[in-house]
Amino acid sequence: MTAEGRDPGLQPERTRLAWRRTTLSCTVVALLAVKQALHSGASPAGIVAVALSALAWLGFLLVAHRRVLGMGTARPQPLSARGALTAGACTVALAVFAAAMLF
Repeated sequence: MTAEGRDPGLQPERTRLAWRRTTLSCTVVALLAVKQALHSGASPAGIVAVALSALAWLGFLLVAHRRVLGMGTARPQPLSARGALTAGACTVALAVFAAAMLF
């Protein structure tokens, strides 16, 4: 079978579903950050942490959306280094902001 006639099987679908699950998890973390900030009295530092968490969530959402759309082709391209770095940075940023809200 040639590369042009390659049947990708279910791998693109599994990858799309994985990105969607990860986006859902990221959304839950961002919402929990908002809940924690509001529950603890909405201090200025908490508001800044929530705003930065929302920004990190939006960055991750953008990368995930582009990746899910890219997986819709018959021969999807690999995730770019820039996209992988952005997704990783957003994930680490959410963890840092969540830890900062606890202290």
